[in-house]
Amino acid sequence: MTFQTVPHFDRIGEENAFAVLARATALMREGKDVINLGIGQPDFATPGNIAEAAIKAIRDGHHGYTPANGILPLREAVAADLDRRFKVQVSPEEVMIVPGGKVTMYMAILMFGEPGAEILYPDPGFPIYRSMIEYTGATPIPVPIREENGFAFSADELLSLITPKTRLIIVNSPANPTGGVTPKVEIDKLVKGLEKWPDVAVLTDEIYDQMVYDGEQHVCLLSYPSIRDRTILLNGWSKTYAMTGWRLGYSVWPGKLYDYARKLAVNSFSCVNAPSQYAALEALTGPQTEVGKMVAEFDTRRKLVVEGLNKLPGVSCIVPKGAFYAFPNVSKTGWKAKPLASALLEDAGVATIGGPDFGVFGEGYIRLSYANSAENILKALDRMQAFLERRNAP
Repeated sequence: MTFQTVPHFDRIGEENAFAVLARATALMREGKDVINLGIGQPDFATPGNIAEAAIKAIRDGHHGYTPANGILPLREAVAADLDRRFKVQVSPEEVMIVPGGKVTMYMAILMFGEPGAEILYPDPGFPIYRSMIEYTGATPIPVPIREENGFAFSADELLSLITPKTRLIIVNSPANPTGGVTPKVEIDKLVKGLEKWPDVAVLTDEIYDQMVYDGEQHVCLLSYPSIRDRTILLNGWSKTYAMTGWRLGYSVWPGKLYDYARKLAVNSFSCVNAPSQYAALEALTGPQTEVGKMVAEFDTRRKLVVEGLNKLPGVSCIVPKGAFYAFPNVSKTGWKAKPLASALLEDAGVATIGGPDFGVFGEGYIRLSYANSAENILKALDRMQAFLERRNAP
């Protein structure tokens, strides 16, 4: 039987980290010892007080629908948290509670993407950006994220790519997959340049905003009045509170875009499940001690990873300033990135992600997540060294 589906679906991509996870899981079922440095999720348990809040919500009878935009106490808590951390005043009526960070990308790109439109996105960057742009029929315009800039975006380069066809730009700092953090001076320059393009919207992905190191300070784009009325903030609980499986995100929408987002929610997921929203409320209003402990542990592992990678033959790695990823340069090993990542998994039992899975400028790099124990990281580095010393590039 032949179905006549819309052509959009022939353009939609995937997130290869899940394919690598599936292959690593299959190898482990076959008895192979695999260390997973591929998937981007904290290896910590959700803090106990957060889990207990969800259990209490179930016992208290919070089993039904909630408003499509989320329960009011949670939206108020998000607004209070943004004010506490960044001195940004947000109304709860601008906050949307959504099932994970990707939903905000999906909604924003749907609002602005159509044939003839251009959307700028970071490359290498989170693969769903380009996937969704292509799905809508808009033209994806990659903004190069360069090693020589510390994997921060260049405001001048980004601004040079804007044309009258540009509808939306996507920025991400701290960044996946590179761990780059864009300094305030570059963000200031970007915001100043955007004043010349008043009809261009901005989606700022700040999901890793609390994972910064070496004295870096995260800059929230909502703190810039001149672009506030066209800035969409993406954030959530997955990374900061080790809640990837809870599927919890939030976004802040300006003006009429909020009602568009609310209607998309009504037409797709109705609302986020109620007990998870009460868990999210506890995450924001309860003790933050576990967040600090987790970030401190990531910092320790970050140093182990960078030191170890720079000892591998043909590998160099600059120091990531945020998130929990390293993005080493493997071009001098003689391997192409994706074949190397595949061989490391199949031969050495180390799961990584090839740089081209994050964009056209990802060749020559692989991504390692240091959201794994220090013991496993050191073991993985030993395996990688033995592999590179034993196997020549094909």
